[in-house]
Amino acid sequence: MESRKNVEALALARQVEDYIPNDPVLVKLWPEMSRVVEIHSSPEGADVYAKPYEATSADWQLLGRTPLKQVRLPMAFLRWKVQKEAHGTLEVTMEEGKWNDLRNNRPVNLNFVLTKAEDIPAGMVRVPGGSSSLDIAGMDYLKEVALQDYWIGRYEVTNREFKRFLDAGGYTNPQYWKELFVKDGRTLSWQEAMLQFRDKTGRPGPAGWELGDYPEGQADYPVTGVSWYEATAYAQFEGKSLPTVYHWDKAAGTWALDWIGQLSNFSGRGLAAVGTYQGVGPFGTYDMAGNAKEWCSNAGWNRRYIMGGGWDEAVKMFVDYDAQSPFTRGPNYGFRLAKYDSEPAKEALAPIEWTLRDYSKERPVSDSVFGIYRSLYAYDKTPLDAVLESSDESREYWKMEKVTINAAYGNERMSLYLILPKTSRPPYQTVIYFPGSNVINQRSSQNLPVHGSAGLDFIVKGGRAVIWPVFKSTFERGDALNSPFPVANIFYRDHVIEWAKDLGRAIDYAESRSELDHDKLAYYGFSWGAVMASSTTVVESRIKVAVLLSGGFYLQKSLPEVDQINFAPRVKIPTLMINGRYDFIFPPDSSQAPMFRYLGTPGKDKRYVVLESGHVPPTDRVVKETLEWLDHYLGPVK
Repeated sequence: MESRKNVEALALARQVEDYIPNDPVLVKLWPEMSRVVEIHSSPEGADVYAKPYEATSADWQLLGRTPLKQVRLPMAFLRWKVQKEAHGTLEVTMEEGKWNDLRNNRPVNLNFVLTKAEDIPAGMVRVPGGSSSLDIAGMDYLKEVALQDYWIGRYEVTNREFKRFLDAGGYTNPQYWKELFVKDGRTLSWQEAMLQFRDKTGRPGPAGWELGDYPEGQADYPVTGVSWYEATAYAQFEGKSLPTVYHWDKAAGTWALDWIGQLSNFSGRGLAAVGTYQGVGPFGTYDMAGNAKEWCSNAGWNRRYIMGGGWDEAVKMFVDYDAQSPFTRGPNYGFRLAKYDSEPAKEALAPIEWTLRDYSKERPVSDSVFGIYRSLYAYDKTPLDAVLESSDESREYWKMEKVTINAAYGNERMSLYLILPKTSRPPYQTVIYFPGSNVINQRSSQNLPVHGSAGLDFIVKGGRAVIWPVFKSTFERGDALNSPFPVANIFYRDHVIEWAKDLGRAIDYAESRSELDHDKLAYYGFSWGAVMASSTTVVESRIKVAVLLSGGFYLQKSLPEVDQINFAPRVKIPTLMINGRYDFIFPPDSSQAPMFRYLGTPGKDKRYVVLESGHVPPTDRVVKETLEWLDHYLGPVK
């Protein structure tokens, strides 16, 4: 149990129970490792199986036939399989409300709804209705929307399926193309629009196809390189719809990022056949996280929403929102279909937009006022009391240590990971890493995500050491804060100050290690971490250079003590910003450019690189720009 292996703990406890059923220690441990639940099905008489979510290749364990009373389950996220003759088989996870009840030791009554096999639309799964709310870029005032029961594709639409549309004359039949074609403010005729949707050889079809056909061996891969218009036309052809963002989000189970994201295709290696990755959602969908990004029906600022992230993006894109021009045909742009038994509510179909900050009309505070704000970030340099918790030398290119130290506040302890390269010699130049916001929703740092499109492996392979502090609110230090987006209240303000102090304590620790070069210290922030740099690199004078990937100014208000606009002009160190031109979270004109403009770094020492991508730029360019920047300002690695 101390290792959080509740499945194994429960199995062992059941053996122990045969010998000491009334032992007071065992009696105390039962409710900590397990929960007692009721399990029903509609209709009853179904066989129920379960296994740990991450144990994809393990055998299913039969729990019995419904109704089941007093079933003891491990306190763990589980996969479920429910079967009854003449009904479709359910393979699902737990719904959010039930999981919260289980986790908080409230009474849990599971009821799995089965549908007769002949009533299930081919390739689709049922999602129960209820209210659905969105948390887009921290805009928590977006209204809840009531949803009726609906169906959604188990998988993304594949090349094989889309080929039927093309072969049936889908690109030559106007009846499937119901939407008005508007590009750059001009309405296109149907004939003009069709010229936009050509494959590599100039034939009608997705952007990556040739001669009207998909690449050999990829029949079961998701169709990609399709615009929103093409996805909508295919939905018309099938008599279905693109899901609204509300329907997509409910089916995806974005709240379960910590589990689903780890078993989904954010590999950086390419698309995979649908269902290859086992990140199943709460209602039986696959690949809603990663693989292909998925068009949804809703508009916003003359764009259309596209959800879930792609194979070449960071795992946080599963929970982040994106919207792009409906004509965009990215190599990872795909879709899945929904089927509604009744027309969705108008609120679900409506455009999703909100008011943004206009930084051209705002001004930073004076130096005297800022001096007061800055004083809030000071802390006493008390002893670290560092403890080496673990050391792993199994990697080819680096050694990783986990260390705990005293935090700068609240008598807390904090962890940090020190990654030492095997490809260079000390003293090592050192990079302090501030990650993206996906770690706010993860509760264990055991498998630190150092790889991928926003990873750190290239820095360590290049010979520099990396320190990854476990910041307040992330991983096992999780608390009531569940979003990185600012709120104009003291709770958020205090967290920003604590994050800055965590960074300072990590640097205090770096200075205690003789193999690290204390005079060559860099900051590398991704997304949330790039945003935080506008304050952390001001209050922490020991940082010499910064690289900010996928960041910008927040478009929400915060208290002035932590507002970026008051800190950015005080940044003086060399700073590189790398961004995507089509970043929906931090748009170029309203977010990226204002941040770069306000940076107080001299013009010759700051650089703004805009690449043809969404929120996460291509890895090869990130590596090149980052290493060249660090080499220039810290010197090449020995």
